[in-house]
This record gives sequence, C-alpha cells and structure tokens, in this order.
Amino acid sequence: MAATDEKSGMAHWRRLPGAIWAIGFVSLFMDISSEMIHAVLPLYLVTVLGTSTLTVGIIEGIAEATAAITKVFSGALSDWLGKRKFLAALGYGLAALTKPIFPLAPSVAWLIAARFIDRIGKGIRGAPRDALVADISPPDLRGASFGLRQSLDTLGALLGPLLAIALMWAFSNDFTLVFWIAVIPAVISAGLIIVAVKEPKREAPVRKVRMPLSRSELGRLSANYWWVVAVASAFTLARFSEAFLVLKGQDIGLPLALVPMVMVVMNVAYFISAYPVGALSDRMSRTKLLVIGLVLLLAADLVLAFSSALTGLLLGATLWGFHMGFTQGVLATLVADTAPAELRGTAFGVFNLMTGVVLLAASVIAGLLWDATGPMGTFLAGAGFTLVTLAGLAWLEARRRRRRNGSGTETGN
Repeated sequence: MAATDEKSGMAHWRRLPGAIWAIGFVSLFMDISSEMIHAVLPLYLVTVLGTSTLTVGIIEGIAEATAAITKVFSGALSDWLGKRKFLAALGYGLAALTKPIFPLAPSVAWLIAARFIDRIGKGIRGAPRDALVADISPPDLRGASFGLRQSLDTLGALLGPLLAIALMWAFSNDFTLVFWIAVIPAVISAGLIIVAVKEPKREAPVRKVRMPLSRSELGRLSANYWWVVAVASAFTLARFSEAFLVLKGQDIGLPLALVPMVMVVMNVAYFISAYPVGALSDRMSRTKLLVIGLVLLLAADLVLAFSSALTGLLLGATLWGFHMGFTQGVLATLVADTAPAELRGTAFGVFNLMTGVVLLAASVIAGLLWDATGPMGTFLAGAGFTLVTLAGLAWLEARRRRRRNGSGTETGN
C-alpha cells in the first residue's frame, strides 16, 4: 500500500522541497503582474498614446532580445559568484520596481524605458533561477520540479490577462487602474523570493569557475548539453510566437474583446500539462516526451492552417498549449541533467540566448509568410518546420546512441 502511494501523483508532489514551491509562486505572482500589463499595453500605446503598430513591434522585439542577451551574463555571473538567489532576487526586484512606471508614465519614451528595464530584470533572474531549481531539486524529482515551476508560471500567464479583461470591463477601460493593481502581485513576488527561498548549501567541493564564458569553461559543457541546445533551437524554429494565434483569432472574425481568450485557452492546456509531464519525465525517456510534443505542434499547425471557424481555432490553441507542456519543462530538465553543477547558470544562459534568437528569427519568418500567403501558408510552414525537426531529432538521437554504444558509457535521457 505504501509503495502504491509513493508512486501516486500526490505523493510525488508532496516530496518536492518547499523552496521549489516558493520559486513556483514567485513566478506565478510576477507573471500575473506582467501579463496584466502586457495584455493591455499594446492597446494603450495605440489607442491612448497614438503610436503605430510598427512601434509596438519594435518595442517588443527590443525588449525580448534584451532579456535573452542578459540571461547569458547573469547565468555566467551566478556561476562565478557561486550564488544564485541574489541575482534571482535582484531580477524580480528590478521588475517589481518598474511596475509603477506604467501608470505614471507621461510619454511613450517612459513606457519604452520601463519595458526595457523590466526585461533586463527578466534576463537577470532567468538563468540563475533555473539553476537554483536544479540545485535545490533532488535528482529523481528534477523533472517534476521544473514542471511545477513551469505550471505555476503558466497559471500566472493565464490569470493575468483574465484579471486585465475583468478590470477593464468593470472600470470602463481604465488603463491606469489596471496598471496600478498590477503593482501588487509584483511586490508580493519580490518579497516572497527574499523571504521564502534559501540558497542551498553545497555538500561536496565544487570546482571554482573563473571565467564562465571563456572557451575553456564552455568546453566543459558536454556534447549531450549541445545536443539539447540543438534540439531546443530546432523546436523553437518550428514554434513561432504565440502572437500568431491571436492574429488567427482576428482573421476568423472573432470580436476584438474576445481575441485574448485564445491565449487563455492555450495557457489552460499548458498549465494542466506542464507538471504531470514533468513528473512523468522522471520515470520515462525525456526524448520520447519531446517527440510527443512535436507531434502535438504538428497537429496544432495543421488544424490552424485549415480551420476558419471558432471550434478549429480553440482546438488548435489547445493542442499548442499541450505542446508547450510536453516540451518546455522537459528541455529545462535536460539542460540541468547535462550541465556540470557549477556551470548550470552559464548553461541556462546560453540555452536561453540561442532559443531567444531563433524565436525572433522564426517570428520574423512567420510574419513575412503571413503578409505574403496569409495564415494558411504561415501555419503550413510551421508544420513543415516541425516535420524537419522530427527528422532531425530522430537523426540526432540515432547518432547519440551510436556514440554511446561505441564508448560503452551511459548518457541518460
């Protein structure tokens, strides 16, 4: 009976360290705050401040690129310092400090500055936080730990737009009030990581990292790690920005007020799948779960390409969300599995930079295809990239197995 209970999902999540739950709720509250603002900021820029949609796109592109680049240096710095929590707390604190700027900003320039600093905060916290999750979680619960954090993060991304929609409806489109209310969960998030998360003590001597981004240190990242980066980059090329789900909703004639519900549906599927898949990855091949995730993305692309009705849109968004749940936490777990403990910050930073650059390229390609061929051509191209990624994943896995068999060593999942 005890053995059965130990294998149950409830027993599994009860065994997770309290600090993992705390980091999960830190992510949840910050995402609630950020997504409340992001859900209405483009509308505020266009309808209230009179900026162009091109300006909105430039702001978002610069902001996300800034976050991706910052992650590399913050991750490397956390390895050099041998400390993760300080940088993670600094990143969340910086993001919280920017939130009051949004309701107080007198011009577009102030909003650009706030968005820029907010993304710097995201970049500072990202890699050290993920490395901290890897440091805290027991090896047999690593997948569940990353799955839980991702699940709670996604719940925040789900609740944020819903709260924004409800507040805009209740208070007659008062953008300023929504921005002020978004400050509250941000402050809770920053306070929570300071109070509830403790830096774990390192039990065994760890090799001192002198120059994390030097050739000698990067050379210590194994072939298996670079295999994970290659797979993740291919995934990201096939999965362009979720903004195109929103555009698909507008294309089929969904009322403007209901278009954000597409992201809500996607995030519901993401939320309910991220933790179970993470827990499952502790007991089965993570590569197989990535293959399932790719098949789900292929199905989503095909449904969205050929559907012109609300039912098809919602089905496509749901499949897209499940695809995210089957891949994002698993990829983070694989990074933790394949990187030396003292270089995990650098490993996550490089991983995030590579996937961030590829996501930008994928979204540019998708935008060009949308203008040239419309939504069908865009999503069919996504399906094509997904098939290429599946073939590449099969080839890389076969090559990795040949190397493992040739060396007689075990490489893990």
